[in-house]
Amino acid sequence: MKITVAGLGYVGLSIAVLLSQHNEVTAVDISEDRVNLVNNKKSPIVDAEIEDFLANHDLNLKATTDASTAYNDAEFVVIATPTNYDTEANYFDTSAVESVIDIALKANPNSILVIKSTIPVGYTREINERYNTDRILFSPEFLREGKALYDNLYPSRIIASALKGNEQRHKDAEKFASLIKEGAIKQDVEVLIIDTNEAESVKLFSNTYLALRISYFNELDTFCDERGLETAQVIRGVCLDPRIGDFYNNPSFGYGGYCLPKDTKQLKANYKNVPETLISAVVDSNSVRKDYIADRILAKAGVEVTEYGVKSDKKVVIGFYRLTMKMGSDNFRASSIQGIMKRIKAKGVETVLYEPAFPGDDFYGTKVIKDLDEFKKISDLIVVNRHSSKLEDVADKVYTRDLYARD
Repeated sequence: MKITVAGLGYVGLSIAVLLSQHNEVTAVDISEDRVNLVNNKKSPIVDAEIEDFLANHDLNLKATTDASTAYNDAEFVVIATPTNYDTEANYFDTSAVESVIDIALKANPNSILVIKSTIPVGYTREINERYNTDRILFSPEFLREGKALYDNLYPSRIIASALKGNEQRHKDAEKFASLIKEGAIKQDVEVLIIDTNEAESVKLFSNTYLALRISYFNELDTFCDERGLETAQVIRGVCLDPRIGDFYNNPSFGYGGYCLPKDTKQLKANYKNVPETLISAVVDSNSVRKDYIADRILAKAGVEVTEYGVKSDKKVVIGFYRLTMKMGSDNFRASSIQGIMKRIKAKGVETVLYEPAFPGDDFYGTKVIKDLDEFKKISDLIVVNRHSSKLEDVADKVYTRDLYARD
C-alpha cells in the first residue's frame, strides 16, 4: 500500500518508519536537510530506535520536499505537522495541517487523510465541513519524545476515528488502525474506533492528566521544601498505594515540551461555557511552580529580592545546565528550565548557559558556553532540571529538585 506522511518531526518520522516495514511510504517535509538525512538512512531527531531502524532495517521509505507528487497516488495521507498554541486566539494554530489538506485533496481527491497532529475538540468535523468532504479522519498519538518509535512498536492503545454515522469512513479508520498494529511488535493491544470528537478529547484529556500528575508531585515537593520535610519519603509513602503507583512522580521545574503546555491550554479553551476549576488549576500550577523554583534559586545563591531590585554581597552568576525538556532529547521548546531562566534574568541577575546543541553564542541575552569546565568555573550556582553525572564534581553548587535521576 502507498502511504504518504507529511512532517518529519517526532510523530511523523516514527509513524513513517513504523508503516514502511510493510508498506511503500513517502515522507514529505519542507526541510531539505531532514529529507536528505532520512534518504541517507540517518535520523534528523534524537531517538535511538529510529536511528537503529533507519540504519539497520530494510525499510520501504523515501523522503521528499515535493508534496504534490508525493500525494498523487497515496491511499492514506498521514498529517503530522506542528500545531502550536496561539495565545492570542486561545486556539491551536492549525495552518500547517490545513496547508497539507489543501495540497493533498487537490493532488488526490480519492485519498484518505489521517490527522495525527494534536487538534482542538471538534476540529475534524469542522474541517470536513469546510472542505465539503468526509475523507479526513483523526488518529491521536501517544508518544514520548525520544521514545517515539518505541511507543509505536509497543503501543498502549491504538485509536482511529471518523465522523459519527459514516460507515465507510469507520471502515477506513479500522484499516488505518490495522496498518499501525501490523507494524507494532506488541500485538496484544486494544484498538478503539470511535467518533472524531471523542478521539480528540481522549488526546487532550490524556495529556492534561499527565500534566496534572506532574503538577501534583511538584506541589507535594513545594510543600515538603517549605516545611523542611523529606520529599522522597512522602512520595514513597503516597505511591505505595497501588491506586496511585510508584511512577511518573519525580519532581521537576514544571511540565514542558511539545505537547503538555499547549494541550492543557487548548483543553482549558475547549471548556468555554463548561463549568470547571481543575483544568485551569493544572495550567496555573505550572506557572506557580516556576515562580517558586526561581525564588528558591535566588535564595540559595544568596540573592535578596527587594522592591528596589536585587541585593547580594557579591556578584552572582547563575548557570543553567542544558535547555532540553528531558533527558535523551534535543527539544528546547517550552522546556521548564527556560521559564526559570527568564524569571531569574528578569530580576537582573547574570545568567550563563551550557548548551552544546545550541548553534549560537547568545540565547535571548544569556551567554552560551560550550566548554563544560569553563561553565562550571564561571557559575556560582548551577541549575539543572535533571541530574547529570557530568556535574558530580561540582555537586555542592548544583540546584535541582530531581530525586530519582530519571524523567
